[in-house]
Amino acid sequence: MRVVEYRGAGGADVIALAERPTPAPGPGEVLLKVAAAGVNRPDVQQRKGLYPPPPGVTDIPGLDVAGIVEAVAPDVTWPRPGDAVCALVSGGGYAEFCVVPAPQCMPVPRGFSFIEAATLPEVFFTAWNNVIWLGRLAEGETLLVQGGTSGVGLAAMQIGAQLRGATVLATSSSAEKQAVCRAMGATGVVDYREADWAEQLRALTGGRGIDVILDSQGGDYTAPEMGLLAPDGRLVLIASHRAPRAEISTRDIYIRRLTITGSTLRSRPPAYKGRIARELVDQVWPLLEDGRIRTHICGVHALEDVAAAQAVLDANAQIGKLVLRVSGMADHRPG
Repeated sequence: MRVVEYRGAGGADVIALAERPTPAPGPGEVLLKVAAAGVNRPDVQQRKGLYPPPPGVTDIPGLDVAGIVEAVAPDVTWPRPGDAVCALVSGGGYAEFCVVPAPQCMPVPRGFSFIEAATLPEVFFTAWNNVIWLGRLAEGETLLVQGGTSGVGLAAMQIGAQLRGATVLATSSSAEKQAVCRAMGATGVVDYREADWAEQLRALTGGRGIDVILDSQGGDYTAPEMGLLAPDGRLVLIASHRAPRAEISTRDIYIRRLTITGSTLRSRPPAYKGRIARELVDQVWPLLEDGRIRTHICGVHALEDVAAAQAVLDANAQIGKLVLRVSGMADHRPG
């Protein structure tokens, strides 16, 4: 099978196409013939040597895929060969075939192409895990998404608005990105490049503060975000693009009963991810199928053109998701 591999750590020059043996599914796994694969910022971080795969996981990048089940292990009851699924994987998505733990598979939403389905797993798993499970976003609360037009940001905003009736705020840079945030459910959007971004956000809450903040920046954003939290507020960190360290007031945590938490899904076991998959299919998939929640595709590239796709992420120019067309059936809408 054709795969994409990184030959060392660095820029686009380390990306290469290669051929490797087609893998076989082990216990609890399925073999997926990949039609399309998502391109995510963790793929870029892995290329730079900053986000290595967990022990035992393939070095082939790629965290979400969509395609047709080719084979299954004897202990797998669903999905079955021939089923159209999308799935979260810990690696291996940039390839013509990919082994996937069966609990992490989800049916392709009705009416979706494989390209559209490949945009869903990584961002909706991440948004659900962090906003709903860790952030405990409740009905009618206020949610702030830092970097609203990332794939995770767009998923989080829509989950908050559609499933929790939350007041959704976002930060974004360009007028185009801010318009997309508003179209996806944000009632207030602030330019994070402005020195008083935190004061602007507090004003949008009438001074009350924010219940849940989802942030991938960390560093010097952390202290002002804590200052923005309402009593009992939750700050959920999913990356540290600005810096891995921050200076904060621990007194604020106990005086206002704040929670600071965070996560990475890649090393979590299939059973944990499978619980998220079931909740997504039950609660989010119907909203995708009737159009109340949408995916936003920034661009589609051939497998051999993965460097161009990642360049969009390197430039922070993406709005939503980038996708690799891995096979000729990528545009097909199954079922």
